[in-house]
Amino acid sequence: GEPDAEVWKFLIMPFMSGLVGYGTNWLALKMTFYPLEFWGIEILRIKDQPLGLFGWQGIIPTKAAKMAGTCTELMTTKLINVKQVFSRLEPGEFSKVMEPGLISMMDTIINETATSYVPSIWEFLPDNVRDECVLKALEESPQFLTSFMEDVKEHIDDIFDLKHMVIEHCVANKQLLNNIFMECGDKEFKFIEISGFYFGFLFGLVQMIIFYFYDADWVLPAFGFIVGIATNFIALKIIFEPVEPTKLCCGLCFSFQGLFLRRQDAVSEIFAKCPFLIVPHNASLLILTRRSGTSQNFFDLLRAHTLIFTENLAGGLKPLVVAGVGAEKFTKMKEEIAKRTMDELPGVIHYSYDYTTLALDMEKTICKAMKGLSSAEFEGVLHPVFQEDEAKLILIGGVLGMGVGFVQLFFLF
Repeated sequence: GEPDAEVWKFLIMPFMSGLVGYGTNWLALKMTFYPLEFWGIEILRIKDQPLGLFGWQGIIPTKAAKMAGTCTELMTTKLINVKQVFSRLEPGEFSKVMEPGLISMMDTIINETATSYVPSIWEFLPDNVRDECVLKALEESPQFLTSFMEDVKEHIDDIFDLKHMVIEHCVANKQLLNNIFMECGDKEFKFIEISGFYFGFLFGLVQMIIFYFYDADWVLPAFGFIVGIATNFIALKIIFEPVEPTKLCCGLCFSFQGLFLRRQDAVSEIFAKCPFLIVPHNASLLILTRRSGTSQNFFDLLRAHTLIFTENLAGGLKPLVVAGVGAEKFTKMKEEIAKRTMDELPGVIHYSYDYTTLALDMEKTICKAMKGLSSAEFEGVLHPVFQEDEAKLILIGGVLGMGVGFVQLFFLF
């Protein structure tokens, strides 16, 4: 620069560079999580990639299925054994807590079905006879649910596809997946933001000295590009590396480990509480198994038990109904009761929430197992968020930094 150049223009460089570092890191984080859906014009966009020719979708929302699959893979291979967890359910206790819901459900089903199929007979039956039909259903219900749950426990691997369920749930609720990673990596994300300023400031000091003695037009944009790339790169490295504690100064000073990895216990507690992991017990067994990839297997199992239940339930009415409307209509009535029982059971499954939550104890199980992971295994919890498109984020930071460099050049010099 010229000797008489205004000093403030040079003194401001480190601060502007710090703001560039902070701004590019902040924007990189926002672009990791948002927008939830593609924003822009989808021209020349590769499938499952966040970047289009004119537009962007957050990395995690774009890769929701893959991210959820990775988390579930970690959970089922390192943290829990699905069959072992579900073995904690006691069929008898499950049946007991479901009883209040079944009373109301079966009362409605029996009354409405009988009124529909045999109105002339049902209407003129004494109240005590109709009540007897409902009581018969209640007598059969415990055995129905107990035998059904015993079968579920025995064949859980065939009827419960946890991976499919979690992926489907997270793809439909992308913000949920965002929240999981944002909560687990909250401290690290804040570090990425603020470290951008400090690293940017240091690079800015070098930039200031070089530009003072060599004021070529390309220096500011070039340093802006370097700052944008370097601040993102360094921040990510410090969070995840080294994986294992590494002693510095021959072990005399201190040991250093990636910031995220040092918080393994705290992150484990947060991760274990994440909504999509709690789904298997809070949304309960029945609804989820019917939504999983093996739902047909579950449907067949439930139907088999429901038909037995209905046969036992309707047995007392058979002579009366067959005499009044014929065997064919009686069969249809049984099938209607069975169908409605299957359809309406999810509507009363909430009676089991407290019990299944307590019995399965997923949160404690996951937390304990996660704390026991090796550092290398634990790194796989959050790092995939950045590994997927790490290079893109770093490059975008560089481009934005270069843009600020041009602004400095045109407006300050």
